[in-house]
Parts: sequence; structure tokens; C-alpha cells
Amino acid sequence: MKRYLGAALTLALLAALTSCTQGDEEVTLRVLASPELADLEPLLDDLKDDTGVELDMDYRATADLSGARGTSYDLAWPASDRSYLLRLEERGERAARPESTPIMRSPVVVGLTPETAGTLRASSPDGRLSWADIADAAADGTVRFGMADPRRSDTGRAALVGVATAAAGTGSALREQDVSCDRLRGFRSGQTLTAASSRDLIAAYTGHQGEADALIAHESELLSLNASDKLREPLVIVHPEDGMVLSDFPLLLLDPDERTAYRKVVDWLLGGDVQRRLMQHTWRRPVDPDITPAAPLRAPVGNALSFPDRLSIVERLVADYGDPASPTSDQVVFLLDFSGSMRGERIAELRDAFADLSGADATSTGKFAGFYRGEHLTVVRFGGRVLQERTVTVRGDGDLRTLARTVAADSFADSTAVWSALDHGYRIAADAVREAPERPVSIVLMTDGESNAGLSYEEFLRRREKLGADVREVPTFPVHFGEADAAALEKAARATGGRMVDADKSSLSDAFKEIRGCH
Repeated sequence: MKRYLGAALTLALLAALTSCTQGDEEVTLRVLASPELADLEPLLDDLKDDTGVELDMDYRATADLSGARGTSYDLAWPASDRSYLLRLEERGERAARPESTPIMRSPVVVGLTPETAGTLRASSPDGRLSWADIADAAADGTVRFGMADPRRSDTGRAALVGVATAAAGTGSALREQDVSCDRLRGFRSGQTLTAASSRDLIAAYTGHQGEADALIAHESELLSLNASDKLREPLVIVHPEDGMVLSDFPLLLLDPDERTAYRKVVDWLLGGDVQRRLMQHTWRRPVDPDITPAAPLRAPVGNALSFPDRLSIVERLVADYGDPASPTSDQVVFLLDFSGSMRGERIAELRDAFADLSGADATSTGKFAGFYRGEHLTVVRFGGRVLQERTVTVRGDGDLRTLARTVAADSFADSTAVWSALDHGYRIAADAVREAPERPVSIVLMTDGESNAGLSYEEFLRRREKLGADVREVPTFPVHFGEADAAALEKAARATGGRMVDADKSSLSDAFKEIRGCH
């Protein structure tokens, strides 16, 4: 009898164990993941052991998780899902938003070589640095930086949004009008390294440390790099005073049928012990508020910049920035009215405006709007005819002083040939387009009076029409000042694809800053 009872107990125990095993079958989930998350690999075996869920990570640089839905991926794990969710909203698929859980956080910051950090902080009254300071230093050649390609990398996109938001100076999320006149040309001129992902960017930097003085990436990546033995000396990590975009590395459920396994993974990742291990191993900040941050993570994030609320704004910003691997330099033709009415206070204001663009304006917006290294600038002084023309490529302060001397000239004319001057400007533009078709060209026309000499507006349009399609795409940005004919200038702006700015509502300096970078 005892023998039969023992056999029955053994069978019952085996049945219970079999039932338990069947209820906890191992599951493999395929994950589209940011390349940055490759540093989680040492923890994934523990995840499998503790939950029975294996994550098959496919590391791809994709800023908006393009093609993630409707594929074989069960989950997505980007640095940020903002662009992806905006794309769903644009398609009218708001109800299709997947379940998403933030796992850890890291702001996009700047890592500077110690020498460069010392140079920049020495010129800052309080030693603190902003995106505007970085942009200003990039524009004059002091800083050469690396940043992942914002067309492909969510890290690069977050960095670009952060810089552009700071440049707009509104203190809020980017709007359409902030992007149409972005001030990132000077900043972009300092980029010397890029890659499809920030992970690849850092790998490129470690092998070519002499090619850049700065890296723009997540705080976690820079801390990890500093902790390695790959640098000549650790980077100084700067949290820009004008704000940062914060990534929360969300885990997204793409296949609703895998919700049970997804919840197991999320619960494991959010557990206190695992949050602590994530922080210690990856240098990302825990989302669990009860965990004491490691010493390098105790610096406050500060002002977290808002991401745009429309995909079109992000796409326009990324398109305007272009391919970071391709060098770019604009050409701007300034047509400046030196008729008699400009004598006195008006010409003094014009000279001050050029001084501000040459570096005298130390405000945040002034640093983003200044002339930059490599930019091609032509100044034409005109009255009833062209009085003087001077072109420089900015390589240093000497070139800016050349422009200052041109604007400082005291010769004035008795008449104002606005449309003849604009015709002359388009012939300069035609030469520039032929010389370098890839270079953006724009014309700035500043006048304080009505045209009373030279070509008529209609004759100017006829001549412009004959210059070719490429030249006709060059926009004119008229600056209305004093008694200028606002209606005529507005008409010229619309005809050429530019827009008019009214300096009487602010100042010439503000007007010139407003049109910087508009293409």
C-alpha cells in the first residue's frame, strides 16, 4: 500500500512540475533597438533567467522607427519615441499608439576636451556654457564637434532639436516660424564628425580624436567613454544652461499578443535592483525616484526642452540641416542703401547691426545669428548707382574688419535706385550659383526710401527672368527702414520667395538677425 501511495505522490509531483513548466514557457521577443542599447547585453542573460523571456535585439539607427509596425518585431526600444508617435498622429493613427514604458533617462549634452572647455569657460562671466556659446565657438572655428546624423539617429535628432530650440529663444517648443528662419548655419559649420548612430560616432571619435574638440551625445555615452581607456584625457561634460532634450529610452509593445511577456520584461527592468544595475552599468539615470543617483549623475538636468508637437516641424528642421557629412557655406549678398537720407543716426544703426553680426552682440540670439567661418559675404553700397562692392570669405577677424570698413564709408548718393541695386545683386548671385551650385545664396536688401532712379520694378523682374531657373530660386529678404515703400518691398519678397522684415518695429540689428539662415 505504501508503495502505491509513494508512486502516486511522485506522479502528482511530476504533473505539478510539468504544469508549472508549461505555464512558464520561455519566450523570445524580437526587438528593434537603438544601437546605444548594445551596452545592455551583459544584463539580458539575467533577464532571461529571471523571467523566461529572451530579447533578440536588432540594433538599427532609425530616428522614427520607420517600418517598425507590421513587421516581425515584437518590441521597439529606441532612445526616444517622440518622432514615431508624431508620425502615427500625422497618419491619423492616434488610437494605434503602442503601450510604452520609460525605462531610464539621459539628457543630450556636450563633451569638451579639457583645453576647449577651459577656453570657453574663460570667456563666460560665470564659467557656465550654453548651446549659444557652443554655436558661437563653432562659428568662429574654436570648436569642431561630432554629432550623429539627425536624419537617422534619434540621438542626433534630439541634439538638433535642443540646439534649434535654444536658438529660437522662445523658451517653448519649436514652431513652424522658428524653423523657417533657424540660426544653425554657424553651428553646423563646426561639425567635423558624424555617423549613422551615436555609438558609431563615438567609435569614430576614439580613432580620430584630433578631428574634433567636442562630442554631442547622451550624458550616459560620454560618461561611459570617459570610464574607458580609449581617450587621451576624459571629456568635460557640459549641461547647457539653455536646456537639454531628455531621452527616456521607452520600451514599446508592437505586438499586442505578446503583452504578457512584455509586462514581465518591464516589471523586471523597473525593479529597484535592476534599476540600480542599469545606472551602474550604463550611466543612465534611473526612473525610480527612490534610487540615489551615482555621483556623476547628481548634476541636475536643469531645463528640459520640449520636443515639437508636429512631425512637419521636425522633418523641416532635419531637412534644413541637411547631410552633416557634406560641408556647407552660405553666400549672402547685402545690398545697403547709402543715399543721403541714411546719414546720421540711421547709418550709425546700420554699422551697429553689422558689428553685432560680427560678434559684438553677446546675447544668446546674437551668438546664433553671427557671421561664421567659411561664410561668403558680399556688401554692396548703393545710391543712384553702385558705390562700392566688396566680397570676403570669413576666415578670421581680419575679414570681418574688412566688412566693417566697407560699411564705415562716408560717401553717400543723392538718389536711390532700389531695383537697379537688386538687379546687380542677382547678377552677383548668378555668378555664385555657377561657381558653386550646391551653395545656398540669398540677398538682403536694406533701404530707407522709395526708388527714384534707375530700373523700374517691372524691368528688374524681366531681367531676373532671363537669369535661369537656379538663379530665380535665390530669395530676397527686404529690410524695411524709415520711409521705404513697404508695399513694393513686400511685393519683391513674394516674387523672389523671400519675405520682408520691418526694422522700424524693432531695430536694424534685430531685423538682420531675424533673416540669418533663411533659405
